[in-house]
This record gives sequence, C-alpha cells and structure tokens, in this order.
Amino acid sequence: MVKKVKAALIIIGDEILSGRTEDANLNHLAIWLGGLGIILDEVRVIPDVGQRIIHTVNECRCSFDYVFTTGGIGPTHDDITAESVAKAFDVPLLLNEEARGLLEDNMGKGNLTEARLRMARIPEGASLIRNPVSSAPGFQMENVFVMAGIPVVMQSMLLDVENRISGGAEILSKAIHVFEGESLFAQMLGEIEECFEHLSVGSYPFYKAGKYGASFVLRSPVKADLDDALKDLKKRITNRGSDYFDGEAPE
Repeated sequence: MVKKVKAALIIIGDEILSGRTEDANLNHLAIWLGGLGIILDEVRVIPDVGQRIIHTVNECRCSFDYVFTTGGIGPTHDDITAESVAKAFDVPLLLNEEARGLLEDNMGKGNLTEARLRMARIPEGASLIRNPVSSAPGFQMENVFVMAGIPVVMQSMLLDVENRISGGAEILSKAIHVFEGESLFAQMLGEIEECFEHLSVGSYPFYKAGKYGASFVLRSPVKADLDDALKDLKKRITNRGSDYFDGEAPE
C-alpha cells in the first residue's frame, strides 16, 4: 500500500496579492516537502483579513495532513496571522514567556519595544518554531505550522520543523521531451496515466531556441510503475513517427 501524505500552503499578505512583493517560498517549500515524501497538494494566496485567514486555516487543517502558512507574524499592526490562527483554534493569544526570552536574548531587554513584543504573542497551547536568523519564532498548532514570510527566515524555520513531520512514500520522477506540439500527444498521455493508479503525468510546453516543444514529466511513488509507464510512452511516441529526448528540455 502506498502511503500518501499531503500538505497545503497558505500564503498570507496583501503585498503578495498587490504584486509589490514576489513570493519566493512556494518553490522552496514544494521541493523541501517532496524530499520528505510529502505532496504539496494545494496553495492559496489570501489577504491580511482576519476572517479569511480563520476560514482558510480551518478548512485546510481538516483536509490536509499538514498546513503551512507564511507571512503576517511580524511587529506591525497588519501582522494578524497569529491572532487569526488563535481564533481559528478558539484559544487565546497570549504573551509567550519563552518567545519573550528569545527576543530579549537577541535584541536586549531594553530594546524590546511594545511593537517587537507583538512577535512574542503565541496562541495558547502552541509550540514554538525556532528562528535562528532573527529569533522571532513561528509556532505549531496541531498540524498547522505558522512561519515567517521572509524567505531566508522561513527556510531557517524548516530546520526545526523537519523532525516534527512524517512523510509518505518518496515521489520519483522521470522526464522526456519532444520538439512538437503537446496536443499531438494528449491522448496517449491520458491513456498512460489511467493505466497506473499512482502515476501522474504532466505536460509542459516550451519555446526554446526558436523551436516549440513539450516536456512530459511522469511522477509516481512506485518505481516499477514509473519505469513501465516511461517505456510505454517512449514506444508510443516512436510508433507515431516522432522523436523523443531524455530529460526535460535544456534551457
């Protein structure tokens, strides 16, 4: 039996939706989770609106094994993620003494302003996620992991998250590419995917060096299925008189 573990990412921030800030966390998290055998199955980008955060967190935590949020745990008035997650779990948001201590050690007690103390407010019952970059912690509430939006900080927090989650079967992948339109291969790709229960087939068109083409990426946690599916795909492509090339198309 193949164990599938799925996660969702909730990207929180008006600055992302307005285009002022380009999200750099999605790609890193997807690759990191994949290495642990966890499928990033859904991503949502929502504004800094309390009810939207509450609704989205509650919906996702009931539907996925793990939920990750990024953004909205800083010192300013519009950083409302911690408060909203507390409401989603129906617990109070409290000044966490451990978090206060981490901030004091990093900034100095005399520099711990009221604004900075906002970063020590943690939902009751949550465990802290260490932040080796700036000390301001994230937190875990059941299967929800609340992390910073700044990429270098978010990535550093994953070091503390890794030993708290358990993955499923590793997702393996193989790819080939052709220099023809993907529509010519659409039927065979669908037929091959239907032959294997745990296989997914992605088609990604490209235009490189003056040529159109498509990369076909096959993914499965079952190596034998992946090998058989790729062999079948190559045979079908050859039978229709086309050429294929191993791997994805070079840049």
